[in-house]
Amino acid sequence: MKILSGILLVLLLSACASYSGRGLEPGTAGYDDVIRVMGQPAMRWQNADGSSQLAYPRGPMGVQTFMAVIAADGKLKSLKNVLDAKHFAQIQPGMTKDQVLRILGPSEPSWTTYYARRDELVWEWRYCNELRQLSRFDVLFDGSKGIVRSSMGMTESQRGLCGKVECMC
Repeated sequence: MKILSGILLVLLLSACASYSGRGLEPGTAGYDDVIRVMGQPAMRWQNADGSSQLAYPRGPMGVQTFMAVIAADGKLKSLKNVLDAKHFAQIQPGMTKDQVLRILGPSEPSWTTYYARRDELVWEWRYCNELRQLSRFDVLFDGSKGIVRSSMGMTESQRGLCGKVECMC
C-alpha cells in the first residue's frame, strides 16, 4: 500500500510540473518551445512593443494560471503563475474586463454567475492562498458597464465548499 501511495504521489506531482512550463528558461526558450511544452494558450495578446502574452489557465480544479510573455525577438521573457495576492491586488474598481483578463487570465466559465437583480457579473478563479489553503477569488463587475465594482477572496472552507484542504501543487 505504501508503494502504491508513493507512486501515486510522484505521478500527481509530475502532472503538476508538466503544466507549469518546467524546463522553460527565460532568454533561452522560444515561442515554439513554450507551445511544445505548455500547449496552445487559452488567450493570446499582441503588445505594442512587439511582445506577446499567452495565458494558460489550469482549472477548473487546478489552482494556477500561467502567463508567458514572449519578447519581440521570439524568446521567452517571463513565465509565472498569476493567481496570487500580488496579482489579485492589481484588480481595482473601474477596470475593464480586458484589463482583468490580462492580469489573471480567463476565469472558470462554469463558475461565472450573473445576478440580474444587482446587474452584477461575477468571475471566479480557484487558487492556493499563502497558507496553502484552497481558495476562490471573485471579481464583481457592473453588468451593464462591464467594469469592476469590487473583488474578494475566501478559502473554500469559509464558503462551506469543503473542509480545510491543503494545496498539492
